[in-house]
Amino acid sequence: MLSDPAMYRVGEAWHAVPQGLPLVALLSGYRDAGQTVRQGIEALLSQDEGRVVAEFDPDLLLDYRARRPVVKLDGNEVTEYRVPRLDLRLLSDSLGQPFLLLSGFEPDFRWERFTLDLLRLHEHFGVSTTTWAHSIPMPVPHTRPSRLAVTGNRPDFIDNNSVWRTNVEVPAHALHELEFELTSRSEPVVDLVVLIPHYLADSAVPAGAMKLLEGIGSAAGIMIDTESLRERDRVFLTDVDAQIAENEEMQRLIRAFEAQYDGVVRGTPQENPFADADGEMPSADEIADELERYLSARRRPGENS
Repeated sequence: MLSDPAMYRVGEAWHAVPQGLPLVALLSGYRDAGQTVRQGIEALLSQDEGRVVAEFDPDLLLDYRARRPVVKLDGNEVTEYRVPRLDLRLLSDSLGQPFLLLSGFEPDFRWERFTLDLLRLHEHFGVSTTTWAHSIPMPVPHTRPSRLAVTGNRPDFIDNNSVWRTNVEVPAHALHELEFELTSRSEPVVDLVVLIPHYLADSAVPAGAMKLLEGIGSAAGIMIDTESLRERDRVFLTDVDAQIAENEEMQRLIRAFEAQYDGVVRGTPQENPFADADGEMPSADEIADELERYLSARRRPGENS
């Protein structure tokens, strides 16, 4: 059933999982621009904490120096020692439909064994579809709708939702190996990559989490309530716009992104919000120069950050 029982502890819901459920996988800790994955996990678990199907052993998978446990101090005593979690849960969506959620921190070690056991769990529960997600910073304006880049082997879904097709080599996420293996087995899988404005990447961007959850709902066929995120997004945008109103250089940068975005997406079936009028990607140096100009403006004395 499992490649190494010591990597997992079977949870209370192990025998309660119906066959053929969709799997949603959200692992934080890797390039989580806009804290998108973290917010997505929190939003899902705030609606339904679910029941644990399997608990992964953090001693085998995590580097505690990078993801340190948290202690709670009460007076002069340590009253709690909390280790980062990584587990598989049985949840229900807003309509009561069950689905599986793999969430927690991305493993630091033993990726191949981790992937092997996920594949065996996938087979054991007869998972119908697998949807995972992460986020990256890109030169897109916050004044336009959030977009997704999608990879996987579901062409209809990709055609309807992805704004980006490319041929690049990038550092892998642990779940990329799972996607690769599922694709080779012709098992339905997609990765939703949320594109976050690079100048907001260090902040918690509610719009990114909303787009993530909307994409998951569409890909997995489940209903997810995003109303609390919408309210947070309204407050967040009011604060961001107030800060930008006091920074002329940042206003020029955003107007340039808007013009670039609008010029490309107008009348095109493939909406690519970060190509120029000729369909060319801005270079890494151009993006870095734009970001450096913005950061320099924030560092000037008397400027609001």
